Amino acid sequence: MSSGPVADSIHGKVALVTGAAGVLGLATTRSLLSQGVRVVMNDIQPERLNALAANLGEHALAAPFDISNPEEVALQCSRIRSEWGSVDILVNNAGILSNHKAEETSAREWRQVLATNLDGAFFLSSVLLPDMKSRRWGRIINTCSLAGKTGGITAGTAYATSKGAMQSLTFSLARETAAFGITVNGIAPAYVKTPMVMEQLTETQRTELLKTIPVGRFCEPEEFAHVVRFLASPLAGFITGEIIDLNGGLHFD
Repeated sequence: MSSGPVADSIHGKVALVTGAAGVLGLATTRSLLSQGVRVVMNDIQPERLNALAANLGEHALAAPFDISNPEEVALQCSRIRSEWGSVDILVNNAGILSNHKAEETSAREWRQVLATNLDGAFFLSSVLLPDMKSRRWGRIINTCSLAGKTGGITAGTAYATSKGAMQSLTFSLARETAAFGITVNGIAPAYVKTPMVMEQLTETQRTELLKTIPVGRFCEPEEFAHVVRFLASPLAGFITGEIIDLNGGLHFD
């Protein structure tokens, strides 16, 4: 019996996870590391990011940069390629929440939310896709949201719009890359135990929300990370252009 990686293994692959200093990004990073993946951790919090990467070991690399800046994305991706090799798995997870509805959303807030939640995913994908195409293997996994499907139950207009656009980006990239052995999928979580839910919603809002979630609880970050790991798997290679709901039965489609 072989003791090496099995056919379904992602051992030795290189992943880039954005928003890696946050709850979902950190859970995803740990999950991928456990599979023998080398993980480039991106965030805009350099001190926290550097500390986390140092604690996670030699297979975690901190790469603090602003994903909404296309010139910086191109520069940093070139650096990552030279230091660690081409990225095989891109997890577009960085995001900021806005609960403001249309009339309360300023032009600055609108632009900031779209730049972080959508533009960065596009810039990174466009820069990293040529290498994935040349190797005829790649995975892009986008953090979407229930808000993109419902218009936002508690989330605001800019956030819901950015996540709806992220779904469309997922579909478009999946369509154009399928013939190259690349899959592009999204995960649409709802009410994961993150600061977005536990701090930015009131206790009353959380209590009322739990009444509407059939499984009767919020999603654990590790459950999100498990779906990422599944979609990154070679045996998930026949799934592309899919948005996987992770909402405890709150919404069916």
